[in-house]
Amino acid sequence: MPEVPEPVVKLVRWTTEPAGAQIARSTAASVLAFQVAVWFTPQPAPLTAPLTALLVVQVTLYSTLTTGIRRVNSVVIGVLIATAFSSLVGLNWWSLGLIIFVALLVGRVVRVGEFTVEIAISAMLVLGVTRVSFTAWDRVDETLIGAGVGLLFNLLFAPPVLVQPAGESIDSLARRMARLFRDLGGEIAGHLPVEEAAERLYEARRVDHVISEVDASLRQAEDSLRWNPRVREGVLSRIVLRTGLDTLEICAVVLRVLSRTLTDLAKQRTEESLFPEELAQELEELFGNVARAIQSFAELITTQVAENAEGAEERLGRALDGARESRNLVAALLLAGVQEHPRQWQLHGALLAEVDRILDELAVDKRSQRLVEELDRQSQEMSERHPRLHMISRRLAGSRVYRRVSNPSKDAFK
Repeated sequence: MPEVPEPVVKLVRWTTEPAGAQIARSTAASVLAFQVAVWFTPQPAPLTAPLTALLVVQVTLYSTLTTGIRRVNSVVIGVLIATAFSSLVGLNWWSLGLIIFVALLVGRVVRVGEFTVEIAISAMLVLGVTRVSFTAWDRVDETLIGAGVGLLFNLLFAPPVLVQPAGESIDSLARRMARLFRDLGGEIAGHLPVEEAAERLYEARRVDHVISEVDASLRQAEDSLRWNPRVREGVLSRIVLRTGLDTLEICAVVLRVLSRTLTDLAKQRTEESLFPEELAQELEELFGNVARAIQSFAELITTQVAENAEGAEERLGRALDGARESRNLVAALLLAGVQEHPRQWQLHGALLAEVDRILDELAVDKRSQRLVEELDRQSQEMSERHPRLHMISRRLAGSRVYRRVSNPSKDAFK
């Protein structure tokens, strides 16, 4: 398959990532809020309405609904503070500092969370627009209009589902981990300098930063699935992605430990080969199978087509079977080598244990078990928080979600 040019890749990402959609949605909502405020308020330039709409509209419907009330409160409080100050003092350096101090202090008292700073921002903006006290209620009306337009905008025009960017991030993480496994396998044969082993260890540690970026992308995708009318089974979709990333994160930790084991072994064998030739070949084959298993696992949890999910599960099974066969042969060779040359036997055992842990985490049966456990946990939390809503949803949904856990990728994204 020919490689896709980089400009095309950037264009496709721009159309699917939230930045482009957020710009368009925020602009449209702000303009609409301004026009509605012109119709229903006496102000010739009701700028507070588009300001509020700009602050209320979020990338996802869930974040809009959950943060909209706090945003409205913060803007209204900022408007009231600015109106009170405009009737008492003029706008100068000390009054500006005082209004910021009061706004931030009130934000702590009313507990608007991360929107405390928006109280000060709204107060400064409104104070710059008007200093006449009798326009206070007009500004409040504009704020409510902007908030209402922002909320209705996302209700009528459901935000896009951001699963694809999160899936691409997970796939990129898996490819990076697989490439590192192949590099480790290719360097095992012959003498391994300590510097090269340490470089692989540093690269394995840098995977943690990639995981943080993937986690942020996944959180945004999870928000886009909540309460979104485009998604039939948002809970199952979120659980599939989240548990999959948790598995890859565990594998990344084990990969870092494995790299450290090889580095320690290289420090002890500076003048000789790391492993005998036959053992090194089997370890390279083992690491190659593990790399294929990680990529197949990522494809399995991110695919949106049933046929692709079945193919990914088959490839994952074959890679795991091959890895287990190689693992057993490596175990026999390690045992024979340790009996003949017992030096650093504990590092050989640690290497085998780390591979076993990765194979166990990637197993299909364990993945299904985690899905069921996570579904039960979220169901329990929902029943405790909203018992009546949980009872109604269970009656409507029945056991449909639980029947699909055995192969969740087929229906998770429909």
